Amino acid sequence: MEISQEQIDDITEFIIQNRAEFEEKLLSEAVNVAGKINDILQKGNIDLLKNAEKLVVYIVQQNEPELISFAKQEGMAWAHNALTLAFKLEWVQAIRRTLWHFLYLHDQMINNSNYRDEFFIMEKRINDSVDQFLNTFFLSYSNYKDEMINSQRKLVEHLSVPIIPISTGVAVLPLIGTIDPYRMQIIEEKVLSDISDLSIQTLIIDLSGITNMEVEVIVHFEKVLTGVSMMGCKAVITGLRAELVRKMVHLGVSFDKKAETKGTLQQTLKDYTHS
Repeated sequence: MEISQEQIDDITEFIIQNRAEFEEKLLSEAVNVAGKINDILQKGNIDLLKNAEKLVVYIVQQNEPELISFAKQEGMAWAHNALTLAFKLEWVQAIRRTLWHFLYLHDQMINNSNYRDEFFIMEKRINDSVDQFLNTFFLSYSNYKDEMINSQRKLVEHLSVPIIPISTGVAVLPLIGTIDPYRMQIIEEKVLSDISDLSIQTLIIDLSGITNMEVEVIVHFEKVLTGVSMMGCKAVITGLRAELVRKMVHLGVSFDKKAETKGTLQQTLKDYTHS
């Protein structure tokens, strides 16, 4: 036995007409969130009560496309504003309980003796819709958070590749710490783009602060030097440590065909700033 559109519209209208009572019941069900309503509105411009009514209407009307779209928007908004997931979970579960309470009140009002079959149909639909909202919300939240983390990581990595112009056509790239394959990829992107953007003719790469460089990174670095040469830029490497040189010797890798090598950055800077 299907629920008619007329019955669905009637339930929707009943909830909207009793908005104040619905919101009062909802706030009583979500004790922890109730005290944060204004904070969440100010921090993330998220009106929980207004959004609760919107969600209830989508659920009752079985408007799946709008429900999924709304869940995605909510997930991104909560992730962007770093709002507590526990509050969202409590809030949606409170919406579920409040909605069922008002369905009960509506049933009592119409005194429909044939409503039992319709009740079980509605029960499955509503619970499935709430679960679908929660699943989509948490996926959207998680994906948006991952994108933010990756974006921030890439920004940090770019900042850790500081190409510093010291004179017309000459720049320095001091590298410190451990260089893994991901960071090597960032170095490649930054070096090649800055050579073009800054019209760099000589790039001094100081490796004195490098603590470790694995085999695949050394091979990749050699390819980056090839790219630097292809861009019409001269590479000068300073500060090669003994342990790194030993590793390169055993690998049969040498940078001297791709770049000029010098002892210290300080002496190299004197050579290029006085020339």
